[in-house]
Amino acid sequence: MLRAGGLVALPTETVYGLGANAEDPAAVARIFQVKGRPPSHPLIVHLGDAEQLDDWVQDVPAAARLLAERFWPGPLTLVLRRGSRVPLEATGGLETVAVRVPDHPVALALLSSFGSGVTAPSANRFGSVSPTTADHVRAELGDAVDFVLDGGPCEVGVESTIVDATGDAPSILRPGGVTREDLEAVLGCSLVVPSTSRVRVPGQHPSHYAPRARVVLVEPEKVVSEAELAQELGHQVGVFLPSAFADAPVKVQAVVTVPASMAAYARGLYGFLRDLDQHGCDLIIASLPVEDGLGLAIANRLRRAAGPRPTV
Repeated sequence: MLRAGGLVALPTETVYGLGANAEDPAAVARIFQVKGRPPSHPLIVHLGDAEQLDDWVQDVPAAARLLAERFWPGPLTLVLRRGSRVPLEATGGLETVAVRVPDHPVALALLSSFGSGVTAPSANRFGSVSPTTADHVRAELGDAVDFVLDGGPCEVGVESTIVDATGDAPSILRPGGVTREDLEAVLGCSLVVPSTSRVRVPGQHPSHYAPRARVVLVEPEKVVSEAELAQELGHQVGVFLPSAFADAPVKVQAVVTVPASMAAYARGLYGFLRDLDQHGCDLIIASLPVEDGLGLAIANRLRRAAGPRPTV
């Protein structure tokens, strides 16, 4: 299907991707069409092995090779200078390209058999909640996908960490499945997480990862009171109840008790948002976790989910 220019939804350890032959501009363009994604938003090229890196990029600095050696296969994406093999359609017209090796046996088997790179943004409509099961993909994209490869639920549950390795010092452009602390331990230096970047990468849109319901973020101790007030005002309210308040009674439409483990929270985050949509909620009240470890990635996704939405 990939060789014929088709779109294949494939499992990774992070989320399900909508895959196309990275060397086929027409197939890559179809990804943007199906997702409703602006063509200026670059895609990630997935490779089957770190040894393929030099086939796709130029001028790999030592820090990038060190990170690839330590974290690939895994939820880490490196932004490097584009090699001639990468069409500009896949990079949003940029001379940089984002690449990674996913840590999922089904994805790796597919990439190995295919023998080339696969561009694979999340297999959902642009800006909406990312899919972490094959059923999520089918429910959202339906027949627009030529083949859905079911590899079970995703283990990490949030997208990869994106590191810009094109400058003098690496920086984190999107927090994700590899923590800042783990990256810093390998590199032996501190990494910044800039609020803006000269390099465009996935996940930077102000509204992203958003359910149909509007998401409102409050302090943890205010979640219950704000949710009940909104319910009294006529909203159908869903709540992300912090684990510290798990025993608190909440009179709202639906309640998700947030796992105390950040790994479990990340794994379930997008499923929780989808579940509250399915319960008919029009408003979700949540709070941000402590922003260390995977909490940094979860907080990033919640802020984007609560971001200003485009007006129609």
